[in-house]
Amino acid sequence: MSEAYERERQNTDSLSALQSKVSQLRSVTIDIYDNARDQHVIDSTSDTFSTMTGSLKGSARRLGVMARNGDKVAVLKVAGMIIGVVVVVWWLASWFW
Repeated sequence: MSEAYERERQNTDSLSALQSKVSQLRSVTIDIYDNARDQHVIDSTSDTFSTMTGSLKGSARRLGVMARNGDKVAVLKVAGMIIGVVVVVWWLASWFW
């Protein structure tokens, strides 16, 4: 009878060790998935900012061409946009700090 209890105890210990390993494997798998998902978000954000930067450069170039041609309305638009950007940056900076 004692031998049967010893085998049962060994089986229980082996089962506990196996459950621990499975739990660790599950945790590592979830961490890998979360990391991969976060990397996709970072790449997506980077692409969005690259597109926005290209659009802003194109708009600034077109406004610069209009200003060089002497169009007073274009010069006022450029001045208004610069003032608007400064105000927005100032507002955001005061909001965060």
